[in-house]
Amino acid sequence: MANTTQFVYGFGGGAADGSKEMKSLLGGKGANLAEMSTIGLPVPPGFTVTTEACNYYSQRGHVWPDGLEAQVADGLKNIEATLGRQLGDPDRPLLVSVRSGAAQSMPGMMDTVLNLGLNDDVVEGLARESGNERFAYDAYRRFIDMFSAVVMDVHHDHFEHALEEMKMRKGVTEDLSLDAGDLRRLVETFKEIYREHTKSAFPTVPKEQLRHAINAVFGSWDSARAVKYRQINRITGLLGTAVNVQAMVYGNMGPSSGTGVCFTRNPSTGERLLYGEFLVNAQGEDVVAGIRTPEPIAEMADTFPGPYRELLDVTQTLEQHYQNMQDIEFTVQDQKLYILQTRNGKRTGKAALKTAVDMVAEGLTDRATAVMNLVEPGHLDQLLHPGFKDDTGYSDRVLASGLPASPGAAVGRVVFSADEAEAWKATGEKVLLVRIETSPEDVGGMDAAEGILTSRGGMTSHAAVVARGWGKPCVAGCGSIAIDYKAQQFTSPDGQTVKKGDWLSINGSSGEVILGAEELVPAELSDEFATFMDWADEFRTIGVRTNADAPDDASQAVSFGAEGIGLCRTEHMFFEGHRIQSVRKMILAASEEDRRAALAELLPYQKADFLGIFRAMPGMPITIRLLDPPLHEFLPHDASGMQEMADLMGVPLKTVQTKVADLDEFNPMLGHRGCRLGVTFPEITTMQARAIIEAAVELHMEGVDVLPEIMVPLIGTVEEFVNQKALICQTADAVFAEKGGTVDYLVGTMIEVPRAALTADDIAPEADFFSFGTNDLTQMCFGYSRDDAGKFLPSYVERKILPDDPFQVLDQRGVGQLVRIGTERGREAKPGLKVGICGEHGGEPSSVAFCYAVGMDYVSCSPFRVPIARLAAAQAELAAQA
Repeated sequence: MANTTQFVYGFGGGAADGSKEMKSLLGGKGANLAEMSTIGLPVPPGFTVTTEACNYYSQRGHVWPDGLEAQVADGLKNIEATLGRQLGDPDRPLLVSVRSGAAQSMPGMMDTVLNLGLNDDVVEGLARESGNERFAYDAYRRFIDMFSAVVMDVHHDHFEHALEEMKMRKGVTEDLSLDAGDLRRLVETFKEIYREHTKSAFPTVPKEQLRHAINAVFGSWDSARAVKYRQINRITGLLGTAVNVQAMVYGNMGPSSGTGVCFTRNPSTGERLLYGEFLVNAQGEDVVAGIRTPEPIAEMADTFPGPYRELLDVTQTLEQHYQNMQDIEFTVQDQKLYILQTRNGKRTGKAALKTAVDMVAEGLTDRATAVMNLVEPGHLDQLLHPGFKDDTGYSDRVLASGLPASPGAAVGRVVFSADEAEAWKATGEKVLLVRIETSPEDVGGMDAAEGILTSRGGMTSHAAVVARGWGKPCVAGCGSIAIDYKAQQFTSPDGQTVKKGDWLSINGSSGEVILGAEELVPAELSDEFATFMDWADEFRTIGVRTNADAPDDASQAVSFGAEGIGLCRTEHMFFEGHRIQSVRKMILAASEEDRRAALAELLPYQKADFLGIFRAMPGMPITIRLLDPPLHEFLPHDASGMQEMADLMGVPLKTVQTKVADLDEFNPMLGHRGCRLGVTFPEITTMQARAIIEAAVELHMEGVDVLPEIMVPLIGTVEEFVNQKALICQTADAVFAEKGGTVDYLVGTMIEVPRAALTADDIAPEADFFSFGTNDLTQMCFGYSRDDAGKFLPSYVERKILPDDPFQVLDQRGVGQLVRIGTERGREAKPGLKVGICGEHGGEPSSVAFCYAVGMDYVSCSPFRVPIARLAAAQAELAAQA
């Protein structure tokens, strides 16, 4: 054994082999069970099988590594010795739970088996020992159901149908109304269902049951729902799931027992108040799955006053120990409290910010820890989600009310299945997913939906927990609506019918379900947001700019903390109002003189745009990219559009058709665009440079501080850049002479062609700055067209050919190396060269961390991602200091 890898770690009884620092090996659940055992909390004894064992099982054809079987047997003996019980012994029966637990929380995605160890003899012994036959057979029927579904893939619905039939025959509506005799008969029915679907008898040897259950949990790591959840949440780099085998404690032993889930703070608002639910005479799955509607946690003070007081003490201990809000699962067995799990609680963006600010104020943590651990970049994204414009104007259209499970407003067309939600989303539709209750199989549809409505389940149901974690509005437990999957509709309490495709709105903050599509408005940012972002800015050392093409965008970005513009796309200005006509005149021009005349019409428009942007960001650097797209993008390509253009231009239709045909390119992304336009039509560069410099000089003379940075796009050679820089500088000198004033300006380039990155040492001595355009750099590095890659990239990610869509997450191994080479060679040739990034990767957290590591001066992203980039930059700095 000494030479065998340790695959099993014990916990419980005040001691443990592991700790909270071992999440990668023990999973989050196993590491926290070990930690809670060590600090003296009431944790039932058990052991954890490591993620390394799961990885071996997954990669080696579903076999166990050498030594695991003996270590599992030893782990089981330790539980038996601690409790004086034995798995399979009718006289002193030990039952265990078998639960998954990855290093990152994946609520409901993998499998669990409870009450393992029961057979016909053990159940009789359990009934004798407990003096509660009903409890014993309730545990047995639950075990058969869960084992069948998890291990043998016999769908839970078969057992649920049999249970409902039993209740109908008895004339009752609640499971608790079934007596011991009913449950004994139900067990026999369940065994027949098992036999019918597996063609074999239900296994009766507990140790065989345990091995099967461990294998099932290992296998659930690769289940479709777990894979999809990891894709949606970009969870990568994990070995697999750990398996936690733990002695059962029973919340279903009668009125003196129960089970529950609680958060140490409100996960929707962040309020410092115990928040959660509990059920009397139930097991944990009843709460999490929403099978029964639970009671608010505060009412537990009356039902179980002693355990409730102890629970309050435990929650305070755990918050202080973990310096984070906790999500706790517990069971009360005969008035004795047991803690089954703790983890950092998933919460909304609003709750995350309030929790962070409050915990610092309460002295539970410091600013650095709050910035690093208590708020995720995705939380900030949630805060920018819209609400209803008028919260009071729809009262006459409220169809029903449920539990406000995840705040925010959502509007969409009703669908009743996850598959439909994904399919409709793919066509551009906004949808609301309406389900009786969600299950892990629904995660794809939940991700695709604007919001989620369920008729069953509580505030800690699967729908609620996942929705809050993603910042999606959710109304759960809306039991007054009757959902009919077959008819694809639901009926409100007053008889109104809502069919598939109808528009519906939900208020996840109030629980209201509203007929029709309500108008949405942007969210307002809280005082906690400003405080927290100030803390983030204290730690980050890399600048954050925005990509903005208009004054309104620039102002919005400033309100989110942008420190300038990293990318202003001038071509977007060409489409405004009547400007497109002047652009088309320029394109149709037969001579340079005619082109200059058309460009002269555009000059005042461009200048006005730059005046507005400079005024919106006084004293901040503004990087303006010269014209980038090929000219064909400014022309119509349909017959009616070409005829309309010919009429407006006063030219024959044939002229327009000929020009459209002439400008057609086999590969426009690699064709006549960017600096290539400026080289062949220098008057375009001259006009744009004049508009920028005139605007800057005029404002400077008014006393406005302006910092223009003119960026030449798509260069591949230093000669292209030198050519364009000369035109810009000549134009600037001419404007200075005309205006009688000057302004400081920079001329740099966008590094988006691989050759430019590789020859950065040639280009840098001529350039004032580099800005990496990683959208095109990714396109050219991979040879993928951004416009067409959507046809295959999802499949690539799903099949693990690529870890992520490289247009969303920077490919650090390939594209990132071009960025690193370009930065290093550029600065070797020109020390102190300013370097930034302006592709949308500038707002993606892992990409921001890479930019920090490379040593960039700033990142730039869309206005609504500026807060995310600010936090990601701070976290990158703090991680480097750790």
